[in-house]
Amino acid sequence: MPVANENVGVAFALVTGAGAATAVGASVVFFPALVKLTSKRVLASALGISAGVMFYVSFVEIFNKSILSFTDGGETPERAYIFSTLWFFGGVVVMLLLNLVVKVLSGGNHHHHDKDCIDGTHTRIPQKKSDQEVVAPVCVCCSSDPAGDIEEWKHRAEEEELRHQRKDGMTLASNNSVEKFEDNAGVNADDFKSEDAEPVIAGTVGVIINEDVKAEQENKQLIRMGINTALAIGLHNFPEGLATFVAALNDPGVGAVLAIAIGIHNIPEGLCVALPIYYATGNRWKAFLWACLSGVSEPIAALLGWAVLANSFTHQTYAILFGLVAGMMVVISVRELLPTAHRYDPEDTVVTFSFIGGMAIMALSLVLFLV
Repeated sequence: MPVANENVGVAFALVTGAGAATAVGASVVFFPALVKLTSKRVLASALGISAGVMFYVSFVEIFNKSILSFTDGGETPERAYIFSTLWFFGGVVVMLLLNLVVKVLSGGNHHHHDKDCIDGTHTRIPQKKSDQEVVAPVCVCCSSDPAGDIEEWKHRAEEEELRHQRKDGMTLASNNSVEKFEDNAGVNADDFKSEDAEPVIAGTVGVIINEDVKAEQENKQLIRMGINTALAIGLHNFPEGLATFVAALNDPGVGAVLAIAIGIHNIPEGLCVALPIYYATGNRWKAFLWACLSGVSEPIAALLGWAVLANSFTHQTYAILFGLVAGMMVVISVRELLPTAHRYDPEDTVVTFSFIGGMAIMALSLVLFLV
């Protein structure tokens, strides 16, 4: 058999850890100050490194594992190479079909390239398409303008902090006024708060309600965008979970590096799911749980992969899975990770170097495992 059963527990643990990384990104909803520190170059670097790791391991390690497994199953080297190549492109087709399904489910939106770019910076401007909501396209963060999203989230985080500061200031000023009024006029503070302060509070609430009504449509769009993003990322995390599981079954060391790379780009994915839902609903836990839900598909994929392998644990089955996984990961790298990284870093100050660095990290890990 091509795999020892003792690796199953490690493989599941690695996949679960990679999927749980979405929770790390989603946790920023509990710390608005961290949103303001979000760096587009850091996100671009993370995606570039992940793409480099996945691209390199797909061609250098996983594709070769497919060939070796076919050979171990009794095929000639020539036929093994042909079969692996066919299953590799089968994985490419599967991933493209999956992207098409996500696009159809999300309304068939397409990419917008730098339509809102002003003086080299991205400013988020609501886009319309036949007076209907623009649904997120298929990409890492499922947005037509991820760089613009970052700027919008920073702006919202600043507004949130200012609201808290004004609220604290108004509370302090109100308390001071009540104490001063009581000292000067001898009026009971409780009576003052219950009667005289009520119109002021009611007026303030009225202003807040008017602002909420004005922003209701925008919030509905944010909620739908966040949920669509969670579902789309969940579907895209499925092949990543399968890839990590299959790789870790054969070689836990290779699986560990791949899990780290996938976990790195799952962090911004969690952020991209949680923030729109939080800013639309004001519910931190709802936003956090939706983001976590998008990462659950990875261990589910591992369970399904193990169900297939447990019932048909042959060299040929393993070779087919490796071929499919290699093709799917290449598509994820070149169609999702790198394009989104370039949107965060349009001048390519870090993306190319990060991509090469990711390949170097994967290459070094493979060399170290051989020593």
